[in-house]
Amino acid sequence: MMFFAYIFSFTMRMIWVWQLQDNPNFYWNDQLMINTNDGYTWAAGAQNILYGMHEYNSGIRDMWANGIIFFTVLFTKVTPFSLETIILYMPAMISSLVVIPIILISRLYGEAIWGFFAALLGAIAWSYYNRTMIGYYDTDMFSAMAPMFILYFLMKSTMDFTPRSALYAAIAIALYPFLYDAGKSIVYAMGIIYALYMMFYHRHDRTTYISMVLVFVALVPFPLVAPFNYLIKIVVLIGLYFVLKRSSVEQKKLMFISAILFLLFMYFGNVFGLILGKVMSYVSTGTAKEGLHFYGVHQTIREAGKIPFETFANRISGSQIGVIVSFIGYIVLVVRHKAFILALPLIGIGAFALWGGLRFTVYAVPIAAMSAIYLFHIITTTISDKKSIYVVGMTLLTGSMLYPNITHIIEYKVPTVFNKAEVEDLVKLDAISKPKDYTLTWWDYGYPIWFYSSTNTIIDGGKHQNDNFIISKIMQTSSSDLAANLSRLAVETYVESNYANIANTIFKNRQEDQLDPNLLLSELASGTYTLPKKTRDIYLYLPYRMMRIFPTVAVFGNLDLTTGQEERKVAFYPTQAVSNKEGTIAFNNGIMFDTKKGVVRLGNKEVAVKYFVVTQHTKEGKLQKQSQVYHADGEYVVVYMQSYGQFVIMDKETFNSMYVQMFMLETYDKDLFELVVSSPYSKIYKLKI
Repeated sequence: MMFFAYIFSFTMRMIWVWQLQDNPNFYWNDQLMINTNDGYTWAAGAQNILYGMHEYNSGIRDMWANGIIFFTVLFTKVTPFSLETIILYMPAMISSLVVIPIILISRLYGEAIWGFFAALLGAIAWSYYNRTMIGYYDTDMFSAMAPMFILYFLMKSTMDFTPRSALYAAIAIALYPFLYDAGKSIVYAMGIIYALYMMFYHRHDRTTYISMVLVFVALVPFPLVAPFNYLIKIVVLIGLYFVLKRSSVEQKKLMFISAILFLLFMYFGNVFGLILGKVMSYVSTGTAKEGLHFYGVHQTIREAGKIPFETFANRISGSQIGVIVSFIGYIVLVVRHKAFILALPLIGIGAFALWGGLRFTVYAVPIAAMSAIYLFHIITTTISDKKSIYVVGMTLLTGSMLYPNITHIIEYKVPTVFNKAEVEDLVKLDAISKPKDYTLTWWDYGYPIWFYSSTNTIIDGGKHQNDNFIISKIMQTSSSDLAANLSRLAVETYVESNYANIANTIFKNRQEDQLDPNLLLSELASGTYTLPKKTRDIYLYLPYRMMRIFPTVAVFGNLDLTTGQEERKVAFYPTQAVSNKEGTIAFNNGIMFDTKKGVVRLGNKEVAVKYFVVTQHTKEGKLQKQSQVYHADGEYVVVYMQSYGQFVIMDKETFNSMYVQMFMLETYDKDLFELVVSSPYSKIYKLKI
């Protein structure tokens, strides 16, 4: 049953490959590329071990502290497959293992068939599929799979009541941070629930305290570098198991030892601080309240915002009815099999998704699947005790839950992070740059830039706090001098400060001698600021794909840091024409452009247009520009990028920004910048100063 459930899970994930396999734009190095930006940080870490790349990159992760890099390197070395193939298929290979603990848990109750049907659903349910599909190369492949193994051993220890099962749970807990460090709070919660459960139901048994000692030792952080922190912990756990098993330590002493270990775990694990910090980081928004007022990042991330119940239900069970069935099934499960109380942390973190965002739904998926299918199991066994009727009933009912999830899989045609042409631009950058050079761009593209161009970045998918202000300001300023000087100051400060937060360093944020950021920026714009010595080359990466998120990019730099108030209203509307009647162009976002009068209508508001600019790429790749002046005092500019079939309606200040001028129009200060890579997909400039 495990084998067939695993094959089913993997086959469902192959649908995405079959859908994209004939499109050459999604291939690089004879393989489909991955579809998550964050995956490239782990892939770059594997490149570092395998090929000695990224020696100047401070953001490269340690293989011994990150299981995803370890297994990637291992599979690349022991199999004939390329690194690109390993990172593409590894998420499906690892995540599909979730079927094993689901079936094992059901087998604890002698109902493996219930587990088989639950495994089919749990392995491909909406949220779990999205974050573990082929190409989604990230630690999410371990996020729900590994806790299910921990849950299985914890539940088993409450049923067979032997320290051996608790030892296996403790070893799994010790290894979990190696696989998915971001999920420590979940394991902490599981450990606490386990202790409460054992104390409530089995407080008079000596085995309870032996089990708790093992689990708490596993939860206490060992102050050692990886891999010794978890390897030595495992050795200690095994040794402790044999000592406690053979010794005759009194139960009261075991109670005292477990209590001490619990306190050590709570203190050194910073349990409340960790959980509270995780919660606050995902429910907070806006600008910082102390020191300079930088804009917070979490509320601009789609996965980190509040979600409606329908989305929540779809992500966990495939439908609103499905999640209600799962909820009822979980209650029935707990009533009939109280050990399922131990799954409460997984259910709880899944429910937190309603406030914390999409990413948390994945943890509840396997338990929700087991709960729903268990309810079906109760219904079918109540109707008839004939096995044939039971199998038919379970198949039909499970099929009703599988249908919306399989439909979602078929419709979920996500593209790769970059297309082939974009990667070709980064490979060109790799050819002209050195490993110590820096590429400045928005954080979404940081990790792919590491992987394909072997250059470094100052913000990326894991480092994007106050320094977002730096990049945003460079992209939206109309001053070439400010863009160039701030780029040089930022990179040299970053390197010289041993990779500290740049914005905090140059503005001396929250220090007694904190600088006036507006004064410093004006000095950079005027050229009166003394720049640090140049030690490396700097490149600006301006991609076409940033156009759709440019308003979000602008939010971070469009601030007066002394007050936290926005400096101006930014208008930037990428759109496409849907009709042209008598000189009035209607766009798909509802805006109208009267080309005769030179005005745009935004709802009931009519705004004068200053310029109407048309750009087009020739067959040779040259950019041609035509401009029509409408109103000298116009507030808006309309740009028609003919080669893209794309209009952009924007205010005149945004029109003068570095991103618009340098990417859309290829207009730049040739004393400060050199265009070194140019294609319809991206412009890459080298800083001359």
